[in-house]
Amino acid sequence: MTRINTNVAALQAGRNLASSQRALQLSLERLSTGLRINRGADDPAGLIISENLRSEIEAVGQAISNSQRASNVIATTEGALNEVAALLNDIQSLVIEAANEGAVSQAEIEANQLQIDKAIDSITRIANTTTFGGRKLLNGSLGYVTSGVTPGELTDLRISNVQFGTAPFIPVEVNVLQSAQHAELRFLNSSISDDVTLEIAGPDGVVSISLQSGSTATQIRAAINLQGDSTGISASFVNSANPASGVVLNSRAFGSNAFVQIEELGTATQPFISFTENIDGDMVKRAAGRDIAATINGASGLGKGLNLSLNTSTLGLQFKIQEQFNNVGVTTFAVTGGGAKFQLGPGVDTNQQVNIGVDSVAATRLGNDTIGFLQEVKSDEQYSLLNGQPAQAAKIIKEAIAQVSILRGKLGSFEKNTLDTNVNQLRITLENLTAAESSIRDLDFASETASLTRNQILVSAGTSILALANQTPQTVLSLLQ
Repeated sequence: MTRINTNVAALQAGRNLASSQRALQLSLERLSTGLRINRGADDPAGLIISENLRSEIEAVGQAISNSQRASNVIATTEGALNEVAALLNDIQSLVIEAANEGAVSQAEIEANQLQIDKAIDSITRIANTTTFGGRKLLNGSLGYVTSGVTPGELTDLRISNVQFGTAPFIPVEVNVLQSAQHAELRFLNSSISDDVTLEIAGPDGVVSISLQSGSTATQIRAAINLQGDSTGISASFVNSANPASGVVLNSRAFGSNAFVQIEELGTATQPFISFTENIDGDMVKRAAGRDIAATINGASGLGKGLNLSLNTSTLGLQFKIQEQFNNVGVTTFAVTGGGAKFQLGPGVDTNQQVNIGVDSVAATRLGNDTIGFLQEVKSDEQYSLLNGQPAQAAKIIKEAIAQVSILRGKLGSFEKNTLDTNVNQLRITLENLTAAESSIRDLDFASETASLTRNQILVSAGTSILALANQTPQTVLSLLQ
């Protein structure tokens, strides 16, 4: 059928040409942007998924940056602690040198004390000036704040990590189930019947004591206590009001690492050991102490002597039970705040955050309530070399070195086992998320260039066909001739 008013062929050709042009424009847009999805109309479902993936990619990328920044904070802190450790080692050398009183003059001791004073001041200065991004790291501002701690029940409380979650504070309940004990052996006689040489060993060392036949419990006690510093063992009467009741040998320390051991040398009669028994009444030559046993918030704490510690993902702490509280009982306190919280995951929730505490390393904080603090080793304090206290000063410095070493180890473990592994895991996640997002949103250039060529040909062909379709009505003129 031949028409003039309506050119259906031209309409069809125009529609197909418009479709080809849209396809061509889409190919050009995709090739120019490198993306398969440039707007929601390109792939609605794909756009939703890819936008979610992009959000996750940004969050993971920021989590990596957070972890790396946290690692920088820890590295800065640990570097400063390394200098503190070096100063403590120098102080220790000076104290040991001053203890060699037979070979050093008073002037040299005073010179050593002057160096110690300067080193202690430097330690406090480092504690007060170590910063990262304006935040102080070693002055105690990153330590935890507690409430309700009873000094007569526990001391030397150090908290390494607390996970607060949404709670404003964390209650801590310590339930002592079994008391710590000294190692103990008892000589249940008023004197010895034969000459004997006793080899007495304790946690601090071993000595030999020669006793004559007829030596009384009073003389035995005095001989053992005379070398108590070498053995870590002290002696007392079984009945303090009756010297004839015999002698009790106790380790000065508590716990399973403390022991008392007695051997008789050069005699077969065993005039001492034959009258010796442990706390249970067993005839033995060696007795060990007992560690404290307790639960902390229902979890079993690790006891070592009077010291208790707990290390879980939600709570890490250590403290010492006071001797007067060394029995079955319960004490409570609360951690009310503090610590350094690091956001290590792509989501803001407790599972993706880590809290760690860094106690002050100022000279007033290194040491403990039992033996004293580093500040007390300075010239005008009670444990200075000028006051003739090198032994006590050495104990304080030993404790300070241990505290700094433990803190450095804790920070090193946190950096290596938490931060570094977290960064590695997040980078793997980032790679996989990016690959998934790319497979949905990025353009396959090989496929799209083929589509471009096809669409270019279709547009050219459609244009030619439209021109032919527009010429078709003119054939009607041949019918009018």
